[in-house]
Amino acid sequence: MTASGASESVAARGRPGGGPWWWTRRRSAVLDVLLALASMAECMAEGVPFAHSSGIPTVAGMLFGLVAGSMLLVRRRWPVAVVLTSIAVMPTEMGGLLSVVGLYTLAASDVPRRIIGLLAGMTVVGTVVTTFFSMRQDVAAEPDFHPPSWFVIVMALAVGLVLTAPPVLWGLYVGARRRLVESLRERADGLERELSLLADRAEERAEWARNEERTRIAREMHDVVAHRVSLMVVHAAALQAVALKDPEKASRNAALVGDMGRQALTELREMLGVLRTAEGAAVRGPAGSDEAERLAAVASRVSRKTSEDPAAESGRAPTDALAGPAGSPAGGAGPDGDGPCLTELGELVEQSRAAGMAVEFSVQDGAEAAAQSPAADVHGRRYAARVEQTVYRVVQEALTNVHKHAPGARARVRLAHRTGEVAVQVENGPSERGATDAGLPSGGNGLVGMRERVTALGGAFVSGPTDAGGFRVSAVVPVVQVRAAGAAG
Repeated sequence: MTASGASESVAARGRPGGGPWWWTRRRSAVLDVLLALASMAECMAEGVPFAHSSGIPTVAGMLFGLVAGSMLLVRRRWPVAVVLTSIAVMPTEMGGLLSVVGLYTLAASDVPRRIIGLLAGMTVVGTVVTTFFSMRQDVAAEPDFHPPSWFVIVMALAVGLVLTAPPVLWGLYVGARRRLVESLRERADGLERELSLLADRAEERAEWARNEERTRIAREMHDVVAHRVSLMVVHAAALQAVALKDPEKASRNAALVGDMGRQALTELREMLGVLRTAEGAAVRGPAGSDEAERLAAVASRVSRKTSEDPAAESGRAPTDALAGPAGSPAGGAGPDGDGPCLTELGELVEQSRAAGMAVEFSVQDGAEAAAQSPAADVHGRRYAARVEQTVYRVVQEALTNVHKHAPGARARVRLAHRTGEVAVQVENGPSERGATDAGLPSGGNGLVGMRERVTALGGAFVSGPTDAGGFRVSAVVPVVQVRAAGAAG
């Protein structure tokens, strides 16, 4: 009856199904046909005595029972009509199966409860009245049986309740359980759709994160390696020009090219090693996803190591123009490994000067900004590591572009500390006539990378040619100041 009750409600709501006509399943159709045949047989058999007692032809009584019993074929589509038919044929004392099945179908359907209660009450009243008069006639026909006066009434009430209450209660239970199952199924479908949407969004976020990480890694490799390789090419061109005229200078340039080549190779090897480690950890689990965050620190850390080792091996610390006066490389980081800081801009400028570029470097520290800015930390930082690294990379890439596109041009680097921001400007004049182009390739990503770095911190970036035929790069970055070393301790 459970499956039947579930199908009844679906049919009552008029849903199309896989079975014929209004049936949702073929099994439901077969069940209703069998019930209708049984009901027709019962009603036809009960129609014979009804025809005799009412004085109508027997065939008419059997046809009447045939029509009444066949109403069970439409019980799922019109349960109210089936119950009304069973109430209508009660005076003829036929349709017991029709009444029981019709009440069950009505109670299990989605018909409003007030209609179910009304029709069930009408069925009880009709059954009690019919049973009362039938039993009274039977008792009167038995001269030897004299029951009390209340016997017939009680028996009529009992028969009415027994034939009405069980199918109604069972139908209500089946209908409530079916609605609960449908509600749970709808909730499960909704959760499945939400999980599918969440999975799609997670995949989109993962793809976006992968693209962002690829862009960041490419930017770091470009900033760290391209500058050093560009200087190598410039020194190689100078070596070719002075090889025969000044052998001593050629020897120094050759040593610089070798040192820078070894440093560039070491930096590439370290960064690729980190990438392999991150890839292997990603296969083992999500914990490896943060390995790529070490790229910037690794790139800066190896820059310091590789600048110290060649100098120790060759004993030419004074000739290693990349190391700068303090022996730290441009782009090097302190022990914290957070990347280069603003105090290393002077060393970066010295590198370009050693490569033959005339560079003017000036720092403007406003009195108001200096009063509001705390002392530098133990690594020489006045601002957050990302701020100082971004400013450093802008200057580095701008000087690299001067080497590439304006050989022999004079450059000017200006750094200004302002209230709440730090500004930097790199401007170069036109190339000198007769200057030899180093022939450095350009991927067109330098300015794009600088703009991405600055705008990621909420700053402003402007670049373009000057009226004098040169080029100017300007950036303003909002600052986040760091605590002094004593306060941090």
